Amino acid sequence: MTDTPTKLDELRQRIDQLDDDILGLISERASCAKQVADIKTQDDPGTVFYRPEREAQVLRRIMALNQGPLDSEEMARLFREIMSACLALEQPVKVAYLGPEGTFTQQAALKHFGHSAVSMPMAAIDDVFREVEAGAANYGVVPVENSTEGVVNHTLDSFMDSAMQIGGEVVLRIHHHLLVSGNTLKDKVSRIYSHPQSFAQCRKWLDAHYPHAERVAVASNAEAAKLVKTEWHSAAIAGDMAARLYELEKIAEKIEDSPDNSTRFLIIGNHSVPVSGEDKTSIVVAMRNQPGALHELLEPFHRHHIDLTRLETRPSRTGVWNYVFFIDFKGHRDEPEVAAVLEEVRLRAAELKVLGSYPMGVL
Repeated sequence: MTDTPTKLDELRQRIDQLDDDILGLISERASCAKQVADIKTQDDPGTVFYRPEREAQVLRRIMALNQGPLDSEEMARLFREIMSACLALEQPVKVAYLGPEGTFTQQAALKHFGHSAVSMPMAAIDDVFREVEAGAANYGVVPVENSTEGVVNHTLDSFMDSAMQIGGEVVLRIHHHLLVSGNTLKDKVSRIYSHPQSFAQCRKWLDAHYPHAERVAVASNAEAAKLVKTEWHSAAIAGDMAARLYELEKIAEKIEDSPDNSTRFLIIGNHSVPVSGEDKTSIVVAMRNQPGALHELLEPFHRHHIDLTRLETRPSRTGVWNYVFFIDFKGHRDEPEVAAVLEEVRLRAAELKVLGSYPMGVL
């Protein structure tokens, strides 16, 4: 026992020394990032500083090298924040997202770009696309599908009219909580606010615990959280970020019906992304209205052993009972096998639009 204080003191001194080393290395990395920015600016004043494929490669390398005791995802998150801070020294990244503040989309944006990015809330998905197209934001983040409720049709429809390129993806585990304010009478809750998708994802729990409460759909979970601040008989379904931002209390946690509930978000921008080594490609295809059209569309993927990860249909705007297909598959359009498949599909389709090739989500 007499050796314990001495051992603790030695360990603390060792931690202090390691902190000094970490501080020096992070500062050295930041200095290198500034030098990279100077070189890029000299070569091309309009250069793009954010490189999605490079960041994905760095994070994958860190996760592969990590030997613990921190798990690989936690280590990658630390490096994400370091890269985010270093990138902000080069050029702060402006990211538009489906707002208001406190939404899951903002959480996805910060998960992907780090907390040094400048996040800009937008009122609608259309506004996110317009902000990026106009150059007011460098990138946008929009939800595209939920594991419980399926695709976000508004996002798919926006791609049909837009020249935006998909530059990345991020998958977020969605945990819903029942939140109240300090003024709420917890045993008198008669109204619950939330986004329609959140109500759908928590339907069974609500039926079991609040079967008689009025369910009021609003534009976002963050909006629901704001409304609760002003009422004594209401609650909101929202996530951790909204709870912290609006200083609400959780009276029930993780009330989603599916424990694996998650939402996939897409990063949109004005630039194509080079090969990272582990990529996806998204396309939208309009086929001629004839028997066997879907088989004709999918056959080249099967023959070239290209792995499809998603297939969705949406009504075409060009004719009654015509449909377009949204397809995600593994691989990059600059890879020979993928390029060959895309050329075959182009010849068979009435129209083919490549929405982007981008790194598969790392975190």
